[in-house]
Amino acid sequence: MTGLALSGGGFRATLFHVGALWRFNELGMLQGMNEITSVSGGSIIAAYLGLEWKNLRFGTNGVAGNFNEIIVNPVTSFCARTIDVGTILGGIINPVKHPSELLIKRYRKYLFSDATLQDLPDPNGNPRFTIYATSMQSGASVRFCREFLGEYHLGKIEFPDLKLAVAVAASSAFPPPLCPVCVNLDAKAWQESDISDLHDDDYLKSTMRLVDGGVYDNLGLTHLFHHCDTIFVSDAGAPFSIQRKMILTRYSQIARTKRTLDIMSGQIRALRTSDLVGRYKSGSLKGAYWGIGTNIDDYPLVKNNLPPALTKDSDTTREIAQIRTRLDKFKPKEQGQLINWGYSLTDAALRSHYNSNLPPATNFPMANYPI
Repeated sequence: MTGLALSGGGFRATLFHVGALWRFNELGMLQGMNEITSVSGGSIIAAYLGLEWKNLRFGTNGVAGNFNEIIVNPVTSFCARTIDVGTILGGIINPVKHPSELLIKRYRKYLFSDATLQDLPDPNGNPRFTIYATSMQSGASVRFCREFLGEYHLGKIEFPDLKLAVAVAASSAFPPPLCPVCVNLDAKAWQESDISDLHDDDYLKSTMRLVDGGVYDNLGLTHLFHHCDTIFVSDAGAPFSIQRKMILTRYSQIARTKRTLDIMSGQIRALRTSDLVGRYKSGSLKGAYWGIGTNIDDYPLVKNNLPPALTKDSDTTREIAQIRTRLDKFKPKEQGQLINWGYSLTDAALRSHYNSNLPPATNFPMANYPI
């Protein structure tokens, strides 16, 4: 079984993963995925890919010739909108509406309309798309897919008709301004499992309060570790940065809280990445990992007498790695460079650590914005 994990990181992650998916499609590898998992900004592109999967025209070579038309163009158009500011301010101005409700409304308006989880492809012969959120009540991971909605303390609901926009909003509801997303469910619809120790709690089963999936698993790996022997990870999470000075006035509490959350998230990401790389090195797992902060020059392509990477490390690529993680308007140049960077790193990682016989990338997909 082959899996692909798409991390979070706002629109930056969405666009970076567009580049990764573009390269997978060119290589004829996208159609062969069995599992695609996602968190936060990764869930925007993953859910849209799943929704439009039936409209992709894959040729005999496994390449979808209409990938740009069906996936790239609508997603880049969406990422040219500012979503977060209006959503947060709207919740402040209208206290009856929580910002998460407005976020759902925008996802429905611009991407998902009235689609539900049942509009994702049947995993029998297609990839299974799993969207991650986190329960603020139990602290556990919550998984949304076509076949079930699951939280291990509670059990699962089979074939949920939940709106796709709600699942994506829950997955991308970064704390504190956009969370929680409140999901109301039928308590009687839950099925008990051997480990669902809170299955008798009807309140938890009927009123779920959810936050960004990256709070629990910022790479979306848990499900893949249990089901796949080949795992690819596209990680657009912010590289951890040193902060030499801290504002120490009484007005800096928000900044200090954010810094604390960044440290915690960074450590969790480092542990999960270390575990993943350890499995690669031991031979128990095949695949490749690439991160937005990865040095492309470190890939041993030339050392192994393989065609070089499409680009080199530079001030531009380092700036791309530090670009904001918000859901705000990304200009055409920012979009093009993010897509090209995700595409280039994916190509280098696959040829270095997965299959050296893959044909090398020769041109940037977004030709107007070379890096």
